[in-house]
Amino acid sequence: MTITSDQSSATTLLRFATAGSVDDGKSTLVGRLLHDSKSVLADQLEAVEHASRNRGQQAPDLALLTDGLRAEREQGITIDVAYRYFATPRRRFILADTPGHVQYTRNMVTGASTAELAVVLVDARNGVVEQTRRHAAVAALLRVPHVVLAVNKMDLVDYAEPVFAAIAEEFTAYAASLGVPEINAIPISALAGDNVVEPSAHMDWYGGPTVLEHLETVPVSHDLTACHARFPVQYVIRPQTAEHPDYRGYAGQIAAGAFRVGEAVTVLPSGRTSTVGAIDALGESVDIAWAPQSVTLRLADDIDISRGDLIAPSADAPDVTQDVEATVCHVADRPLAVGQRVLLKHTTRTVKAIVKDIPSRLTLDDLSQHPAPGRLVANDIGRVVIRTAEPLALDAYADSRRTGSFLLIDPADGTTLTAGMAGTSFAAPSGAGAEDTADDAEWDF
Repeated sequence: MTITSDQSSATTLLRFATAGSVDDGKSTLVGRLLHDSKSVLADQLEAVEHASRNRGQQAPDLALLTDGLRAEREQGITIDVAYRYFATPRRRFILADTPGHVQYTRNMVTGASTAELAVVLVDARNGVVEQTRRHAAVAALLRVPHVVLAVNKMDLVDYAEPVFAAIAEEFTAYAASLGVPEINAIPISALAGDNVVEPSAHMDWYGGPTVLEHLETVPVSHDLTACHARFPVQYVIRPQTAEHPDYRGYAGQIAAGAFRVGEAVTVLPSGRTSTVGAIDALGESVDIAWAPQSVTLRLADDIDISRGDLIAPSADAPDVTQDVEATVCHVADRPLAVGQRVLLKHTTRTVKAIVKDIPSRLTLDDLSQHPAPGRLVANDIGRVVIRTAEPLALDAYADSRRTGSFLLIDPADGTTLTAGMAGTSFAAPSGAGAEDTADDAEWDF
């Protein structure tokens, strides 16, 4: 039985993120998109018009529709990720408007981690800059399947086709070298509304879709059962009541794939096996369930299972390991150093770990690897080798974004340090890792 996303949702949903350098017009693009698609309530528009008049602007500043923090409005910049929900007759959207400053690159990791499409803005006057490359690299590392290059402020370069063509060619070549599977370039003016929702009358040389048309038509349907089926256990349900004296269920959200009653499964990391005896969803028993449903699985055998365990089909179970090699985006202000003790959170499981090696840091200009940097600082992208205290059932991130990702956390205060993607990246490091240098006396594994 094949299950498609059309069966699990009446209308398709697209999650997408915007990114770009400072003052490239991301928030204005989002505001224009919401305004021209009639997705703004009257009182919201009135509040924006009032705020714009107070700032001495004649026309409403549509960027204020997304820049909700007081500091954002005062400085005219985006600081935090702003999520907006809107819909057209053709599709529903969850939009993450991410900041452009270098020090907020980590916020793009948050916004793009679940996105199926990334809109990367470029100022037509400045072309591709380092932050553009950084955002393209993050989108590639996070395996975002669709990337749109929006060349903004075309009105300030007299809507010149050669300017757009040169920028599109440079960005496309760079993104393709990162392994981005699909890149579409669209010339726009977010301020004037050209090619955002309505086609531009100033760029008759462009025959492609507008931004909204592309967002509405980009294919996002996929066969959910084609993914490796994975079920991280979040909670064990054991009521032990007169009504349910022997009930033992394992609750959680299916991370990927589908589970069927009667299917042979393996519980990791223990390796114990059983079969799916029943599936409870919304208080009813069902024969099949698929991602991202939240369900309770009941197994035919009473075996030791707790929060953090992973249930997978026996025929397609991942390997367990205590040695993790991954590409990471460092998001904390404090550096990540070789020998550092951390907590590694993977799905519902959190284990102690040590950073054994940092083989390389990515240089964004030419995609070369700077060898043995010793540490990663905020917004760095690099390779790490980690040793965990307990085995983990990690997939390669290229195979599963949900079960191939993890976080490194500071055990002292719970601060998120690093976002990691297990397995190879677009530019795998060469050479063997460094020898162990960490003192494991306190954390013996």
